[in-house]
Amino acid sequence: MGFRQQAEQMLKPLLGTHAAVVFAIALLFAGFASTITSGIAGASIFAGMFKEPYDFKDNHSKLGAGISLIVALIIIFLISNPFQGLIISQVILSIQLPFTIFTQIYLTSSKKIMGEFANKTYSNILLLIIGGIVTYLNIRLLISFLG
Repeated sequence: MGFRQQAEQMLKPLLGTHAAVVFAIALLFAGFASTITSGIAGASIFAGMFKEPYDFKDNHSKLGAGISLIVALIIIFLISNPFQGLIISQVILSIQLPFTIFTQIYLTSSKKIMGEFANKTYSNILLLIIGGIVTYLNIRLLISFLG
């Protein structure tokens, strides 16, 4: 039994015959949320690389969001099986996440970029530990997906 059928069977006692529709809508909204998050993360990281604050009216922020969203759109057009595409997209997101985490830690720790609001040492230690745990878990996920 595939993942989709398992999810439908699990939701049937709660939602009845509408389980598949509710599951599909939930996946759609999850996709919207991750797309928005990707665009904002791309914009803020790109702006930070140019030592600018995140401002969507700024061209660097727009370019960062655009690159992130265009890459996602290209990937959507290259995938023929939507369910397999969902799995692949989650694996790709898990590979990408550590890069985003450590880039954000670097940017928010920089007094040059953040000024007085830069992370303190104890915050950096905590963030690096959390980033390390997330990276470790994502590597384990990738290994389990490939193996």
